[in-house]
Order: sequence, then C-alpha cells, then structure tokens
Amino acid sequence: TPPSTLSTPKSTTTPPPPETPTTTTSPPSTVTGSPTPTSTPGSIITRTPEVPPTEPISNSQGPTPSVSTAHTTTVGTEKSTPTTTSATVSTPTTSPAVTTTTTSGPYSPESTASSTVSLPSVSTSPVSTTTSGTTPTKTFTTTSGTTSSSFITINATTTSTTFKTLPPGSTTTFGPAATSTAVTTTGSDSWWLCECIKAVCIEDNVVQVIPVICNPPPKPTCANGLSPVPVIDEDGCCWHWECDCYCTGWGDPHYMTFDGLYYSYQGNCTYVLVEEINKKVDNFGVYIDNYHCDTRDVVSCPRTLIVRHETQEVRLRTAQPNTLQVEVTVNNQLVALPYKKFGVSIYESGINRVVEIPELKMNVTYNGLSFSIRMPYSLFGNNTQGQCGTCNNNTADDCMLPNGNIAENCETMADHWQVVDPSKPQCSPGLVPTGSPSTTPIQPCKESSICELLLGSVFEPCHAFVQPEKYYTACVFDSCLLPNLDLECSSLQIYAATCADQGVCIDWRNYTNGVCSHECPPGKEYRACGPIKEMTCKTRGQNDTSTEQVEGCFCPNGTMLYDFGVDVCVKTCGCVGVDMIPREFGEEFTVDCQDCICLEGEHGIVCKPHECKQKPVTCDGEGFYEVKEVNPEDSCCPLFTCKCNTSLCTAKAPKCSLGFEVHSYIPSGQCCPVYQCVPKGVCVHENAEFLPNSSVFVDKCQNCICTNDVNISTQLNIISCERVPCNIYCQPGYELKPVKGECCGKCVQTKCIIHTADNSELILSPGDFKNDPRNNCTIYSCVDIHNQLIASTSEITCPAFNEENCKPGTISFLPNGCCRTCAPLDSRTPCTVRHRKDFIVYKGCRSVDRVELTECEGTCGTFSLYSAEANSMDHSCSCCRETRTFEKHVVLKCPGGHSMSHKYMYVENCSCQDTECSKPESKELQNSRENDKASTLNRIKRAISLTSK
Repeated sequence: TPPSTLSTPKSTTTPPPPETPTTTTSPPSTVTGSPTPTSTPGSIITRTPEVPPTEPISNSQGPTPSVSTAHTTTVGTEKSTPTTTSATVSTPTTSPAVTTTTTSGPYSPESTASSTVSLPSVSTSPVSTTTSGTTPTKTFTTTSGTTSSSFITINATTTSTTFKTLPPGSTTTFGPAATSTAVTTTGSDSWWLCECIKAVCIEDNVVQVIPVICNPPPKPTCANGLSPVPVIDEDGCCWHWECDCYCTGWGDPHYMTFDGLYYSYQGNCTYVLVEEINKKVDNFGVYIDNYHCDTRDVVSCPRTLIVRHETQEVRLRTAQPNTLQVEVTVNNQLVALPYKKFGVSIYESGINRVVEIPELKMNVTYNGLSFSIRMPYSLFGNNTQGQCGTCNNNTADDCMLPNGNIAENCETMADHWQVVDPSKPQCSPGLVPTGSPSTTPIQPCKESSICELLLGSVFEPCHAFVQPEKYYTACVFDSCLLPNLDLECSSLQIYAATCADQGVCIDWRNYTNGVCSHECPPGKEYRACGPIKEMTCKTRGQNDTSTEQVEGCFCPNGTMLYDFGVDVCVKTCGCVGVDMIPREFGEEFTVDCQDCICLEGEHGIVCKPHECKQKPVTCDGEGFYEVKEVNPEDSCCPLFTCKCNTSLCTAKAPKCSLGFEVHSYIPSGQCCPVYQCVPKGVCVHENAEFLPNSSVFVDKCQNCICTNDVNISTQLNIISCERVPCNIYCQPGYELKPVKGECCGKCVQTKCIIHTADNSELILSPGDFKNDPRNNCTIYSCVDIHNQLIASTSEITCPAFNEENCKPGTISFLPNGCCRTCAPLDSRTPCTVRHRKDFIVYKGCRSVDRVELTECEGTCGTFSLYSAEANSMDHSCSCCRETRTFEKHVVLKCPGGHSMSHKYMYVENCSCQDTECSKPESKELQNSRENDKASTLNRIKRAISLTSK
C-alpha cells in the first residue's frame, strides 16, 4: 500500500466538510419535486466500518451504528436555491429498510451489488422550529429504487415537525396554501440528521437522506514491521488503519527508527531523537544523553532521556549505570511518581518509567537500558526529524540531516543531531563529526548463548509479529564488544517489550541462567506480562479494557497495589500509613507515638498523641539535666531521671597566675564544682616556674637559685641571687663603661694619651689643646672623630723675621707664644679690612668648605708726649678696630654625622679708634692675645682634620 493511503491527518475539533461527489457508472437516484432538476450526477461516498472484525479501535469517538455490509450510496449533487429560514430537527428513532446500490471503491469488491441496511426509524415527536419568513409550497422527496425513505415535513403554522416513512417511489408535497418552514440549505449542502445519517440538499428544496456506509479497509503493511492500529474517523462513523510512529533504542546503543530502519551509533553527546519539522507544539522534543560506558571509550550507553513539552522538561536519568534504577526530575526538581501537571503525566509501568502527553496521544518509556517513543501518525506523520528518522512509512529518508539532505547512512546522520549541553563542553554542534566506530570486534568472538534465544523456540511465538534478526545483530554486537557488562540482555528485553506491544507475551528471563534475572523488592513478584497499569484500591471496579502488557514487579495473586504513590501490596483495602504497613478498617495501632485508627472514609487514618502515665520530673540545681531513657514497657513513654553534666555548669575554672594551680571540689549534693587557685610551691621569674633548689637564670651577672623560703605577700618561693665579681680598675685615659649583654663593664679609652719628646705622658680630653711645656711652637691636641680618639702634634711654622726691620722696642711674641712680630721701621700699615678664607671649627664641628673671614689690621697714631702744663706725659692711643659688622650663618658638620647651624661676625669696615692708654697690659690686649691663641688652635684643628681626611 503506498504511504499516502495509510493515513491523512484529520482535525478532531471541527466537523468534516461536505463529501465531494465522484461520478460512477451506476444509475443516479431519482429525485422528483417541483421544480424538476435538470441533471443529477451520481457520486460515491465510501466509508470504513466503525469497528473492524478482529482489531481493537484506538482513539474512539462518535456514535457506532450497526452496519451489515460494505456498500456505497449514490446521491444527487444538484444545487438548490438557498432559503432564509431555519429549523431544528429531532433525531429519527425508527429504522426503515433502504435498498442501496454499491460500486467498487478503494477497499470494496470489483463487482456491483445491492444490500439492505437498517436506517434509523422516524420519530414523530415534535421539535422546536424557528421561522424567519414564508416560503412557497415545497416537496421533500427521496427515492432510491424501491426503497422507502424518510422525509421531513415542517409546518410553520402549527410549529411542529412530522417524520414519515414513504413507500418506494412516493412523493411528499406540502400543500400550496400551507406556510412551511424549511431547513436552511444551499445547493449541495449537507448536514447530519442523527447517528451516521447525512442529509444532502439537492436543489429546489429537495433533500436526500443518505446513511453512511463503511467499507472494511484492507490491512496495510507497516514499514517498521509492526501491526497497524485502527483509528476512528473524525465523524465517528468509520475507521481506518494507521502505522504508529514507534522508535526504540537500547544497548550501547542501537536504534530502530519510526519506519523500522536499524542502526548502531556510539556518540557520547546529547542528541535530538525527535523534533517536529514544522513546529506545531510549543517547545516539543525528545532528546537522549549518551556516555561512554566502557573504559576504552569505544561504545556508548544511554544515560538520560529528556522530554520537553511547553513549560516542562522531564529528565529520566539512570541512577546507576547499566541498571533499571531511574530517577525522574521535572525542571531540574526531583518528583515522586505518579506525577501529573500541565498536560504531562509520569508514572511507573512495570520496569519502565512512562511519560505520557494525552493531548498529543504519545508516550515515552525508559528503564535505564532501553527507551521507546510512540506517537500517532495522524498528528506526527511526515513531520518528524532527528535520530528516530522521519515517520512516513518509508525507510528511504530516515537518515535525514538537519538541512533536509539524506545521509549515506544513519551513523553519519546521528552525528549531526547534537544539541548544546553545558555539561559536555567537548561536544559542539556544527563541528565536522568524527567517523563512527567500527561495529566489528577487533578480534573474532563467539557470541553469547543468550543471543541465540532470540532465534530459538523461546521467542518463536513472536517471530510472526516482530522479526528478530535486527535484535539478534545488536545482541551479538554487545556481547562481543562489551562481554562483561551483560548488555546483550537489553536486546532481549526490548524485543520482548516490542512483542508485548504486539500482543505476544514472552517469559524469557528464566532461560538466561541468571544473567538477565530481575530482582524484585520484598512483597513483589516478577511477571513477564503484567498489566500496563496495575490495579489499585482506588481503581478496582473500574472498567479497564486495556490489554497491553509489560514486564515488571507486581503484587502477588490475592493482593493488589494500595495506590500508585504507595508501593504496598494489600489483601484488603484498608489504610496504609507512614510506616507503609497495611491496616484493616477498624484496626487500632500506634505509630510514631500516635494512637491511630484506620477508618473507612475520606480521611482514612485518624491519630491523636499517645498518652503517657508517668509524670515528668523536675531537675533542680545547676548542672542537673533531665534524661529520657527507653521504657521497655512502652517505647513511646520514656523514663525521666536527673543526671549531672558538668558541661552545663556556668562557673568556669579560673585561669590562675604563674605559680598557682586550680583546685576544685564538688560539695555534697551538688553537681557543679567549686574552683580556687592555690600556690604550687615554686619560684616564678619571667613567665616561668622553677622548682625549689633549681637554678634560676636572671642574668649572667648573677647566680640565682630558687629557695624553699616563701614570700608571705605573694605566696611564691623566693629567688636568692649573688653578683658575679668584676674588675673595676682602668688605666689613665680609660673609663669603665657597661657593655650591653655583658655582665661586667669594659675599660674604654675616653682620652688621648700623648707621649711628649721628653718621654712624659700627656692626657688630653677630646677637643683639648695644649702647648708643649718646653716649646710653645709645639701644640698637642685630641679630637673625637666618629667615636675614634685621635691625638695629634702640630708644629707652628713662623714667617721669616728680621729684627733689623723692626722699630726698636717693638719686637714681641705673637699670642701663640711661638712667633715674633714687630712694628716696621718706616712704614705704616693703614687700618683696613683683611680678607682670608679658612675653616670654622666650633665644639668639634667643622664647616664643610672654607668660608670667607675678615679682620681689621693696620697701624694707627699712638704717641706719648710731655706736657709742661700738666708736668706729665700725655698719651694718645689709637687702635685699628671694626666699625661696621653683621652676622653670617654657616652649617657645620659634626663627628657624629649630624649638622648644626653656626653664627660668626663678619667685619665690613675698620678704622682707627681712640682707646685708653695705660701702663699695664690692657684687657683688650689680653683678649687679643687669647683670640690669637684661639685662632692658632683653630688652624691646628683644621690641619689635623685635613690630615685625617
């Protein structure tokens, strides 16, 4: 049978359009009336009987008239003038006989035959009518050979409708004077009068009544090898065959497309199993998450089946690899089964978890090792894509790529249906797919004996319904590539499930020598063919006509499942509480310390708190607490006693200082201890404790020992110490100074020790200068430079001195006591400012560079004359002195590395100034001498400093 004749999608929400007449060789029915139609071409309405002889009907809807044989009825198609009135007509209830002529159709015999069918009888009960106007007298006549037909008379005057049965060839005409109300029609319009009886408006108010006759269609052959299913037509009168879209996958993994094409594919990403080509359902699709299930990463196994529908995403995930343990999540939240929300129903059926979408008449099953997807052809035919192929009963296009092209093989096609999965970054849709792994074992192997069961007598009853060869090939593949995973069981399991779907039950697990055994939880027993939905206490008595069977764990005979959400088998339908123990109505019991009773009715188990007779005890006193102990006589009523727990005491042990320890004791009748700090009989020094007679290190300059004597105020033992003896004498020029970290001081040189030319010893402090006692031209000095004492000897070099150039009596020593000077004979040196550059030294600190120094120098008029008037000597003295000065600042560097600011006088102008003359040496002269001496010393210091540099 060509695919186009298998099924045509039909709307289930709108009435079918009027049948399009088809010309036939049989004579048309005669239609008489006024006016007479000019032509009445014949047509054939070919329908399928509503109920096939042996097949159950899916998606039943509409009435079910009785039909004795298949035939067609010839009807007229002339158009009539539309009227403007309308009426509501009741359904006929009597059944006149009508003879009709049959002609050959798509599923009818080649020869023409006549047959008699039972039409609904005419009802004479009146119905309401609506009159919108007045029409001329009309005649409604139906004629079909010698068969009497029903006609309708609508009388507008009496607002009643009468149904009559006419003899063959008779005509019914409304009187010319009568005012009638007619059914609103137009030419070739049709409407349903009652169950599977159609009225067709021919023309000129002539209506022909046509019973719908159904032809039994021949049973087509489905490309997937499964039996077609009968489906009721939209009008509810007839039925037709359809090949459901049925895709399966199992093992590592193997696929059977909707149209029955077998292939194996070992990708380890997430893929599209089925999506719509033309999107009709919001967010709809089925996807599979595969993973490498062997250490060699050669083959893959299904891990998660994902079903999306509108706002929900259902994930059926294998909890343990290669097991039947499956957990269910909806929108990433674990859910308990059964689950029903937003048009999606999820429940357990045997070993399977089933996702059902009633609106789409589809279901998806998964058990951890295999999956199946069943969808109606009427809703999804020619509109699927993905690894399950295109559902159109044609395997030629099953390997279709997302771009619509057909791949050479489905292994290549499967690579192209990757989807983005954040948990698998190695998978990227759109990349060039890698070649599929070889389906041939590296080394020849002997297939498992389990696989041979598929071809043997165990599964032989199913061979006529489902061919086992592809499942056998998959089984051999799994047993050779993965001999240790027992994956060959999945091929037998999916084949047995497919057989059960076709109505053939195979009890096969006992023939596998325990390799493919299935363990059931306590209280359940395994059945190869159990009901698809097990009977429960809530569903018992309901008329469940389903004949589908699945394998799984079921309640033993004589018991039934309490409820779908309560997996407990019960003999009588009483109550089941949180302890999952079945109870009978009226049974009293205690659970979770609640006194309960099982009552028949809506609430079932009613509980109240369990009453205890023992009075609670009161535990007074700090640290005591109440203890519950198991009562051997009544586990819900514990025994209460008071016990001591020192951790409950608020008083904490004090932190004692060094030399003391905590002592505690518990007074009689109390729980909490009393604490106090008592001496330990030790010495304490620097956060350390020392036992009596032990050495105590205080410092290395003392020898200390811990004694047994106790200090009354501190209650600690006394530490006795003796000083370490030290040398306290130092040589001249040295002083005893303490040394950090040392017990005794150290003699440190603090003065310069200078040995003179006469071998005497001269001791100078830093900064002191001293002339040699025997030679004023030799000056000894001591300076401290960077904590280092430096003794130096300076010799003053005098300028050349010629006494002949001196005025007599003017020769004298300079203030330094070494060099001589005098007044020149005939020259006078004017008093003026003399400039020189020199270092300034002050308190051991010295200027960094030479600074400009000024001084007054020169001769002034000084004389002594005799005054006769005064009879004495008149003296006139004048000195060369400064007349204008100002202060200058200079920075001095000191030996310690620090700096200091120093002020000195800068002479800007000099002149001769009168001064007092006296015989003794004036104070100014003394000061001048001291200044000369200081200047000389400064020059010596500068010389020493330059020498040290």
